[in-house]
Amino acid sequence: MTNSLKYILLFSALLLAASCGTGWKDAEETGSKPVIFPDYCDVVIPSGIAPLNFRIEDDPGRSVAIIEGPSETLKIKGKGEILIPAAGWEKLLENSRGGNLKVTIYSSNKSGWKKYEPFFIHVSTDPVDPWIVYRLIAPGYETWSEMGIYQRELSSFKQGTIIDNRLLPGACMNCHSFQANSPDKMMFHLRGNVGGTMLVRDGEAVKLNTKAGETISNCVYPYWHPSEDYIAYSVNNIQQVFHSVSDKRIEVFDSKSDIVVYDIKNNRLISTSRLMTEESFETFPCFSPDGRKLYFCSARKGKQPEEYDRIKYSLCSIGFDPATGRFGEKIDTLVSAERTGRSVSFPRISPDGSTLVFTLSDYGNFSIWHREADLYRLDMKTGNYHPVDVVNSPETESYHSWSSNSRWMIFSSRRVDGLYTRPFIAHMDEDGTFSKPFMLPQKDPGFYDSCLRSFNIPEFVTGKVVPDGRAMLKIIGSPAKDVNFALSD
Repeated sequence: MTNSLKYILLFSALLLAASCGTGWKDAEETGSKPVIFPDYCDVVIPSGIAPLNFRIEDDPGRSVAIIEGPSETLKIKGKGEILIPAAGWEKLLENSRGGNLKVTIYSSNKSGWKKYEPFFIHVSTDPVDPWIVYRLIAPGYETWSEMGIYQRELSSFKQGTIIDNRLLPGACMNCHSFQANSPDKMMFHLRGNVGGTMLVRDGEAVKLNTKAGETISNCVYPYWHPSEDYIAYSVNNIQQVFHSVSDKRIEVFDSKSDIVVYDIKNNRLISTSRLMTEESFETFPCFSPDGRKLYFCSARKGKQPEEYDRIKYSLCSIGFDPATGRFGEKIDTLVSAERTGRSVSFPRISPDGSTLVFTLSDYGNFSIWHREADLYRLDMKTGNYHPVDVVNSPETESYHSWSSNSRWMIFSSRRVDGLYTRPFIAHMDEDGTFSKPFMLPQKDPGFYDSCLRSFNIPEFVTGKVVPDGRAMLKIIGSPAKDVNFALSD
């Protein structure tokens, strides 16, 4: 090799080193945290969660992530994406319960390597239910017929089908619900030619015709009683209209609605005149953990759709006796629409009875289409309520539910793009303080960019739902069992 060639090669190497830096260990510090998607900076997670794979938004070049736990460290290399190996992640979380993971990101582009300020992930000692169930549906109504109810194992990326409508053309399935997070006690509604309420308990299924007696419709929004003997429902005359000039797309509202309770043992719907009055709309029932109180939303009757933005719901409660199926004589108001000037929907009380979270929006009861809809926490001991600021965003939050130990809440949010609802999980400590929520992790950090379905009504379950597809189709195709109706007063 000639001397001139040696000098040329040496000069080229120096230029390359100058342009690319000497390596990630010698990176220049930026003094700022990385912008990543999903945003997992400074969140609280359970130990039973799949790897938090993410991409670096502000630098798609070569990347290195150092994840340090109390006793081990993971080093992951990528190109704009950090894909964490499942085995190393599981061991890291197992040994980090109650502690923090320190995540340091290095990235390289034409100007060389840079080091971002570390962020932390706290691994909670509180376990989480290992599965979630949700409906996947298009955000509009053009392709509503393509939908299904699915389950996902939280510790992995496995998604399985519980039921979809590929074999049920034109059938809408909605409002799935579980008794005390149990995978063995489930119900959901089918709409269409094979419509009915599907009730599944310990492997036995039945299809019910819940339009009975004086009720105004089939049963709609469900909530199981802790005794397993009852399911509370609203019965609603639901309508929808479309905005021509507005920042909102759709209005969904009730022109009539009441509350009923399905008595499973006696195959009957029961109610009281106090929950079936012509002067008000009642909806979104929710039993207390001891089963002796029924919470619901109530609004003064108004003319729909002309007064759609003047209908505002309060949070109310009434006593309920599980032994007799009778309701209390008095309705109490916990959050008054007259005082707030706003509207309550979707109350959900934690299994330990300490906290009730509800959605508050400007008006109406179908808050999932309201950008201003936020989550509020009601302290059941003091009666005080306030917005959960760390959870809320400029877009819609709604469809929330609790883990069986009351330490985790999952909810749907449109915060990513304002169109699709995505599942987020937030931790709540024993004092009722929530932590920053994190998005359900996916194997591919770009999953949510290409997923053209909304995650609807996410629910925690304590185990895997084991569906029997053939038996379910047989039940669905059979005539629905009629339900009786009776007022308890």
